[in-house]
Amino acid sequence: MGHRMFEYNADVTNMIFDYCRERLSLDPVPLDYGSLTPEPLASLDGLICPEGHAPDEILSFFKQNLAPAVISIDAPTFLAFIPNAPTKNSLLFDMVVACSGLNGTSWLEAAGVVVAENQALEYLAGLAGMPPSAGGAFVSGGSMGNLSGLTVGRDLGRRRRPEIAAHQLRYAISADAHSSVGKALHVLGMETLVVEADDHRFTLEGLLGALAADEHPESVIGVVATAGTTNAGIVDDLEGLGAYAREHELWFHVDGAYGGAALFSPTHRHLFSGLRHADSFVVDPHKWLFAPLDCAALLYREPHVARKFLAQQAGYLDILHADKDEDYEWNPSDFAIHLSRRARGLPFWYSLVTNGTTAYETAVQAAIDLARASAALIDELEHVELVRESSLSVVLFRRPGWSEEDYVAWSHRLLREQIAFVTPTKWEGETIARFAFLHPDTDLDLVARVLETMR
Repeated sequence: MGHRMFEYNADVTNMIFDYCRERLSLDPVPLDYGSLTPEPLASLDGLICPEGHAPDEILSFFKQNLAPAVISIDAPTFLAFIPNAPTKNSLLFDMVVACSGLNGTSWLEAAGVVVAENQALEYLAGLAGMPPSAGGAFVSGGSMGNLSGLTVGRDLGRRRRPEIAAHQLRYAISADAHSSVGKALHVLGMETLVVEADDHRFTLEGLLGALAADEHPESVIGVVATAGTTNAGIVDDLEGLGAYAREHELWFHVDGAYGGAALFSPTHRHLFSGLRHADSFVVDPHKWLFAPLDCAALLYREPHVARKFLAQQAGYLDILHADKDEDYEWNPSDFAIHLSRRARGLPFWYSLVTNGTTAYETAVQAAIDLARASAALIDELEHVELVRESSLSVVLFRRPGWSEEDYVAWSHRLLREQIAFVTPTKWEGETIARFAFLHPDTDLDLVARVLETMR
């Protein structure tokens, strides 16, 4: 007789599956309230206790008291930050992953996982124009991907520039780089050469100017570009920066956590041709490629270089590296700052192979088209105005005369009334409004309704 915690209980299983069926069938998914729930949060006192509680009691407690206090990021009315819009197939297969006891750490343990995840990674690398040898692993998000890729570039830079003290090595970045890039470089103990952007776009001209004016340009060992900034969807000069980095043996890291998904866009994929120069590249399927959280693809031009710097060594791990054929052995744990990992790439792989790439192209393009249509609508209205032209699926706009307090109060009202979740942002020191579109079911009627609330 096994321990009761590990015994299969058909009643509990059916209860949980019924809840999942109900949640999956919601159409549209309700927004819910987050911290603005109309009811005060119920007390959790006493829930953790020696004897435990009945599963149905706690599931009911979650459904009635906790779930409404969480904003559903997969709702078509979630237009804040960079949301998450997973396909139904990806959500269902995430349940398969959870129930299958998969450890996606090594080839030894999970060859069946690795080959499927690698197929998805290979497809993404091909879209980016990276060579057939490119590869990597799925990590938890862009922050982990950026930290891992920049670590490899730093360590390779130390080998290439042994005459420079390790703590003096720098990356050239733009002020519009994602916050996780600055945080990663802080963790790595590296300084930065911050390059002045051209209308918030990091260009080769800007880089050359910054290097010419710098006292120690030789200390720059890498360049970090962004393929779709989070705040405005701007794509840096990937071609110019990448070609220069390759010519001068600088590590070229591209953060495409959000915007890299536009490789699937028939109208915008040309903006990303410079990705073929990338030494490391990050794109998050859990953003605009419709996978569940948490799933980011980290790719390297030469994955064997990353393995040399990132693979963990310990007596109990020797067995994972027993196969000397590097083309055969592929441990996802060797390509990022992680060891144990869930098979987080499988839900994306399942959705991609079941829905097909054409469906992905259509869904990605829908958000770009909606951003364009929304910008045109804002241009037509008298009480709002565009801050700049839409880029990818982001639209920045303002309500003239409003203060920061006005935008915050408006955002809270939209959420309380369950119209949409739209949050303000800062642009050049000014508080403005921002639409971030991902979900293909978001439509222009909703946008018009939101804009009308600002009148």
